[in-house]
Amino acid sequence: MPTTPASVRTARHGVRELLTARGVGDDDCDNAVVVTSELVTNALTHSSGDRMVFRLVLTPDVIRIEVEDQARSPELPVLRRPGPDDQNGRGLLLVDALSSDWAVTRVPGRTERTVWAELPRRAAAPELPPPHDGGPGTG
Repeated sequence: MPTTPASVRTARHGVRELLTARGVGDDDCDNAVVVTSELVTNALTHSSGDRMVFRLVLTPDVIRIEVEDQARSPELPVLRRPGPDDQNGRGLLLVDALSSDWAVTRVPGRTERTVWAELPRRAAAPELPPPHDGGPGTG
């Protein structure tokens, strides 16, 4: 994906479409969209390259989101505790709150890094039958 602001929207919509098509519940889908938005936004903000790689891995138990970018500096992203008036720094707090695990790894032998997060996948609530209307022929 290009490192442009439009990629955030593209990634969010793609995640929602794919997870919905795979029967992932609304809450899990919403959480994955938020995490995707934060990881892609962080890559845009802190990358030095013009492209990033986005991966979504779905297993029966986990939704894994990965964003690989070309690091602008050797420092890895860290969880911060911004003050109430700080304009930035809350993205990884959201990722940490919504994910069962997340980390940053370097791509061996290259300047790229991958920020990944795993979200637990809960069973979707079963669909309830329509309410009984008590009309004629019902018993």
